Amino acid sequence: MVEKIAKPFLKWAGGKTQLINDIEKSLPSKITDSKFTYIEPFVGSGAVLFWMLNNFPKLEKAVINDINEDLINTYKIIASKPKELISILQIFQEEYHSLEIDQEKKKEYYYEKRETYNLRKKEKSSQAALFIFLNRTCFNGLYRVNKSNGYNVPMGSYKKPTICDEKNILAVSNVLKKVEILCGDYEKTLEKVNKNSFFYFDPPYKPLSETSSFNSYSKDEFNDEEQLRLRNFCAKLEKHGHNWMLSNSDLKGKNPNDNFFDDIYSKYFIARVQAKRSINANPEKRGQLNELLITNYINNTENGKQRILVENI
Repeated sequence: MVEKIAKPFLKWAGGKTQLINDIEKSLPSKITDSKFTYIEPFVGSGAVLFWMLNNFPKLEKAVINDINEDLINTYKIIASKPKELISILQIFQEEYHSLEIDQEKKKEYYYEKRETYNLRKKEKSSQAALFIFLNRTCFNGLYRVNKSNGYNVPMGSYKKPTICDEKNILAVSNVLKKVEILCGDYEKTLEKVNKNSFFYFDPPYKPLSETSSFNSYSKDEFNDEEQLRLRNFCAKLEKHGHNWMLSNSDLKGKNPNDNFFDDIYSKYFIARVQAKRSINANPEKRGQLNELLITNYINNTENGKQRILVENI
């Protein structure tokens, strides 16, 4: 029987599945040659995490972190109580699908579950199940909270979404055995390094415009000051001899004179890679745009060198 390959258990705005090929080309060659620890301080849906776990047998350990306590609770429940979680999700799925012929009741069901989730009074397995339910049934897999940490995304238009993917939850639980799961400020991850550690950063993106921000990912804003603090942390990692890669929005695609990231990461290697915008209220505004991949090293392959250096001009 072929073992199920773990994949992200969430739909996620800004997920990195589409950038995996570019990320692979930009990896430091030494992590394919020796044992290493992979550290992802802003894990989100874990697209890069699961790809690394599935494709790098020499990855001895992974460390993930996120400031979103509800997200991290869900990772921990999948790691420790997958069957309990599955049993709750199966009930949610049966109940939700049974309401397909009555859209008003279906809508009521969604908003009742959202209200229950925001009370945060359920035990941890049920709270994780609510997190997954809302993610699978909301608008475009968007995670957004207000200043009071209230999840406020409206219901999506999916007819019969998969709410309980039992096989994948079990596969994810299995690969999480070699993952240490943290919750808090990303700087804590520095305590988990070894002599061969590689960091991948996927922070809340700096919005391209005032109306394009989807980074209300936690009640605390990730503003320009936070972007600078992250740059300083990356500089600290370099002093300790660690390689890192960071993703962010390409502001120059919107405004050619906006050099925010080009300036603050001017010491490093900046690649512009194509990504697909999937979230916009206006379908005509979805499509290709550039994102940044920034590294503190040159990839040792000739293709990697050429790609990074040319696109940094």
